[in-house]
Formats: sequence, structure tokens, C-alpha cells
Amino acid sequence: MNPPIHLPTPRQLGYRFPAEWEKHRATWLSWPHKEASWPGKLASIYEVYAQFVRELARGERVCINVNDDAMRMHAIMLLEDEDVDLMMVDFFVHPTNDAWCRDHGPAFLVRPSAEHPKAVVKWNYNAWGDKYPPYDLDNQVPISIAEELDLPLFYPRIVMEGGSVDFNGKGTLLTTTACLLNPNRNPHLNRAQIEAKLRDFYGVENLLWLGDGIVGDDTDGHIDDLTRFVNADTVVTVVEENASDENYEILQKNRHQLSTMRLENGKQLNVVELPMPAPVTYEGQRLPASYANFYIGNAAVVVPTFRDRNDDRALTLLQQCFPDRKVIGLDSTDLIWGLGSFHCLSQQEPLA
Repeated sequence: MNPPIHLPTPRQLGYRFPAEWEKHRATWLSWPHKEASWPGKLASIYEVYAQFVRELARGERVCINVNDDAMRMHAIMLLEDEDVDLMMVDFFVHPTNDAWCRDHGPAFLVRPSAEHPKAVVKWNYNAWGDKYPPYDLDNQVPISIAEELDLPLFYPRIVMEGGSVDFNGKGTLLTTTACLLNPNRNPHLNRAQIEAKLRDFYGVENLLWLGDGIVGDDTDGHIDDLTRFVNADTVVTVVEENASDENYEILQKNRHQLSTMRLENGKQLNVVELPMPAPVTYEGQRLPASYANFYIGNAAVVVPTFRDRNDDRALTLLQQCFPDRKVIGLDSTDLIWGLGSFHCLSQQEPLA
């Protein structure tokens, strides 16, 4: 019997996962097409989706996965309606089951001095605990993109989603126990084993764990609806000001935990509080509306808004956090019926 082969991990090779505000070569998206993700509302999301592409294309290339040429032509028509600079948009026939590229897309690592300065981690994807099969096409997307770009591939062979982790680019990763320790992801692994995978394949040292996610979040508590790094030592975290709201205690507990956390250099974490919108419901279902689901592009930070009195306040706070970028609010009221927003839909490709 041959002994197992132990290949070096990205961490051992000196790769790291950059912070989202570091320079991008491109943003990757998967064109929405699954009616079941927006029952009765799929057609209504394309306007704001195209507006999202337009704002991204002002500062970087936008790479869009489509199922076939017919979908590409449909996308071009809709993008033209919103004055998107199509010279900045590239289409790739990488068939998908759904649109959530943050979770099924590649995790790009960088090491500028390496022979291959950029690489891809291919985490396994099971549609948030096998909630929405099939997902076989989505699970193939990182491999297709790595092959398209001729990048090395690393295989941790565990389930992981991009929306469940956030990074400061200096060695600290933020996540939640509700998601990563959920038995519907990796029931064969304990916390220490999952932490080892995070360190080895994201190239981080310091792990910070929050608890539960917001009500209505079908991902079991993704961090990108809760708490986000906005620079190397600062996070914004959503807080609910209405004490009778079902998110109040969850978010108060997370806020307290953040006050006790330390960064990779031992410094205390700076915390900026971001309000929550009033509950957004549709057909009796509370939706995971959160201003924390923003996406940091090269030229702009795109923030979901909800026709709410706190929209302007949230945008003002985030503009103060990103003085070098324009903070843009786009109406996510229909989009959130899919149970995700701009960050869930996008995955950055760093400039190596």
C-alpha cells in the first residue's frame, strides 16, 4: 500500500487571502436564472443587478458566468438598458445552478513573489447544508475558472462558503460558530480541525468566532450579514435598536463578543455600529435584510438599501469608513427575496 501524499498547503507556500479592499483585477458574478430563488420576482431583480454591474465596471473588469450563448445575449440586452460599459465585461460559459458566486465561486489567494502569484482554493459547496439541490454545476465553477485563468488549484476537501468568512488581509479571519460548526457542513470535523483548514488554506493565523446570524438567514449565520472588516483593525457590525425585535439579543451578544476580541497583533478591534433596517417581509417570511452585505469594489462600495429610514444613515456611516471610495446604495428590496444581496452575489479576484 502506498503511503499518503502530503502536498504543501497554501499557508506553507506563503499564499494569503487578501482583504476585499485590496486592488482587484476583476469581480466574478454568476448570472441569475433560477426562478426558485426569486419565486415570482426573478424578472424584477435584473434592473438592480445590472446597476450593480455598472458600478463595478467603473473600476474593474466584471467576469460573468453564463450557462450558454442565449443567456449571454439576454444579459447583454439587460446590461445595455442600464448603460453598463460592456468593454469592461467578460462572459464565460461556466454553467451554474444559481447566482450566489460568493459561496460557489473560487477563493483567490496571492503570493506576489511566487512562480504562480495567484492561486485558487476549491472548497466543496453543498448549497448551505444540502438545502437547495442540485448544486453540481455550482460546485464545478472554481475548477472551470482556475482552468480558464491557468491558475494552480488547492483542494481542502471540506465544505466552506465565501460568505461565512471575512478577512483583514493581515492574518485575521472572522466567522461564526452557527455556520462553520453546523453539522450540515462538515459533521466529521471538530472546531480544531476546521480551524486548521482555515489557517492552512486561507493563509491566516488569528481566528475570531462570533455566534448566531440574523433572523431569516438561510445560510445558518453567514458573517457577511453581521460583521465586516473595513480596514485592517476596524469592523462594522449591525445592531438592532428596537429591543423588542427578534434580532436584538443576537446582535447585542455579537457586539459584546467583538469588544473582547484581539487582532493578530494583539490590538483591540475597533468597532463601528451599523443600524439595521426595519424588518423586511414578503409573503409572511422575514428576509435577511442587512446593510452589512455590501461589496467593496475598486471604485465603489455598493450597499443594499431597503426603502427604509435608516438607509441614509447606513450609507453615511459606511462612507466615513471608506473615504477613498464612493459609497453607493442600490435598492435591494426585491433582490433580498432571494435571501442574499450584493456581497452574496460577487467574488473578488485580486490583482496579484
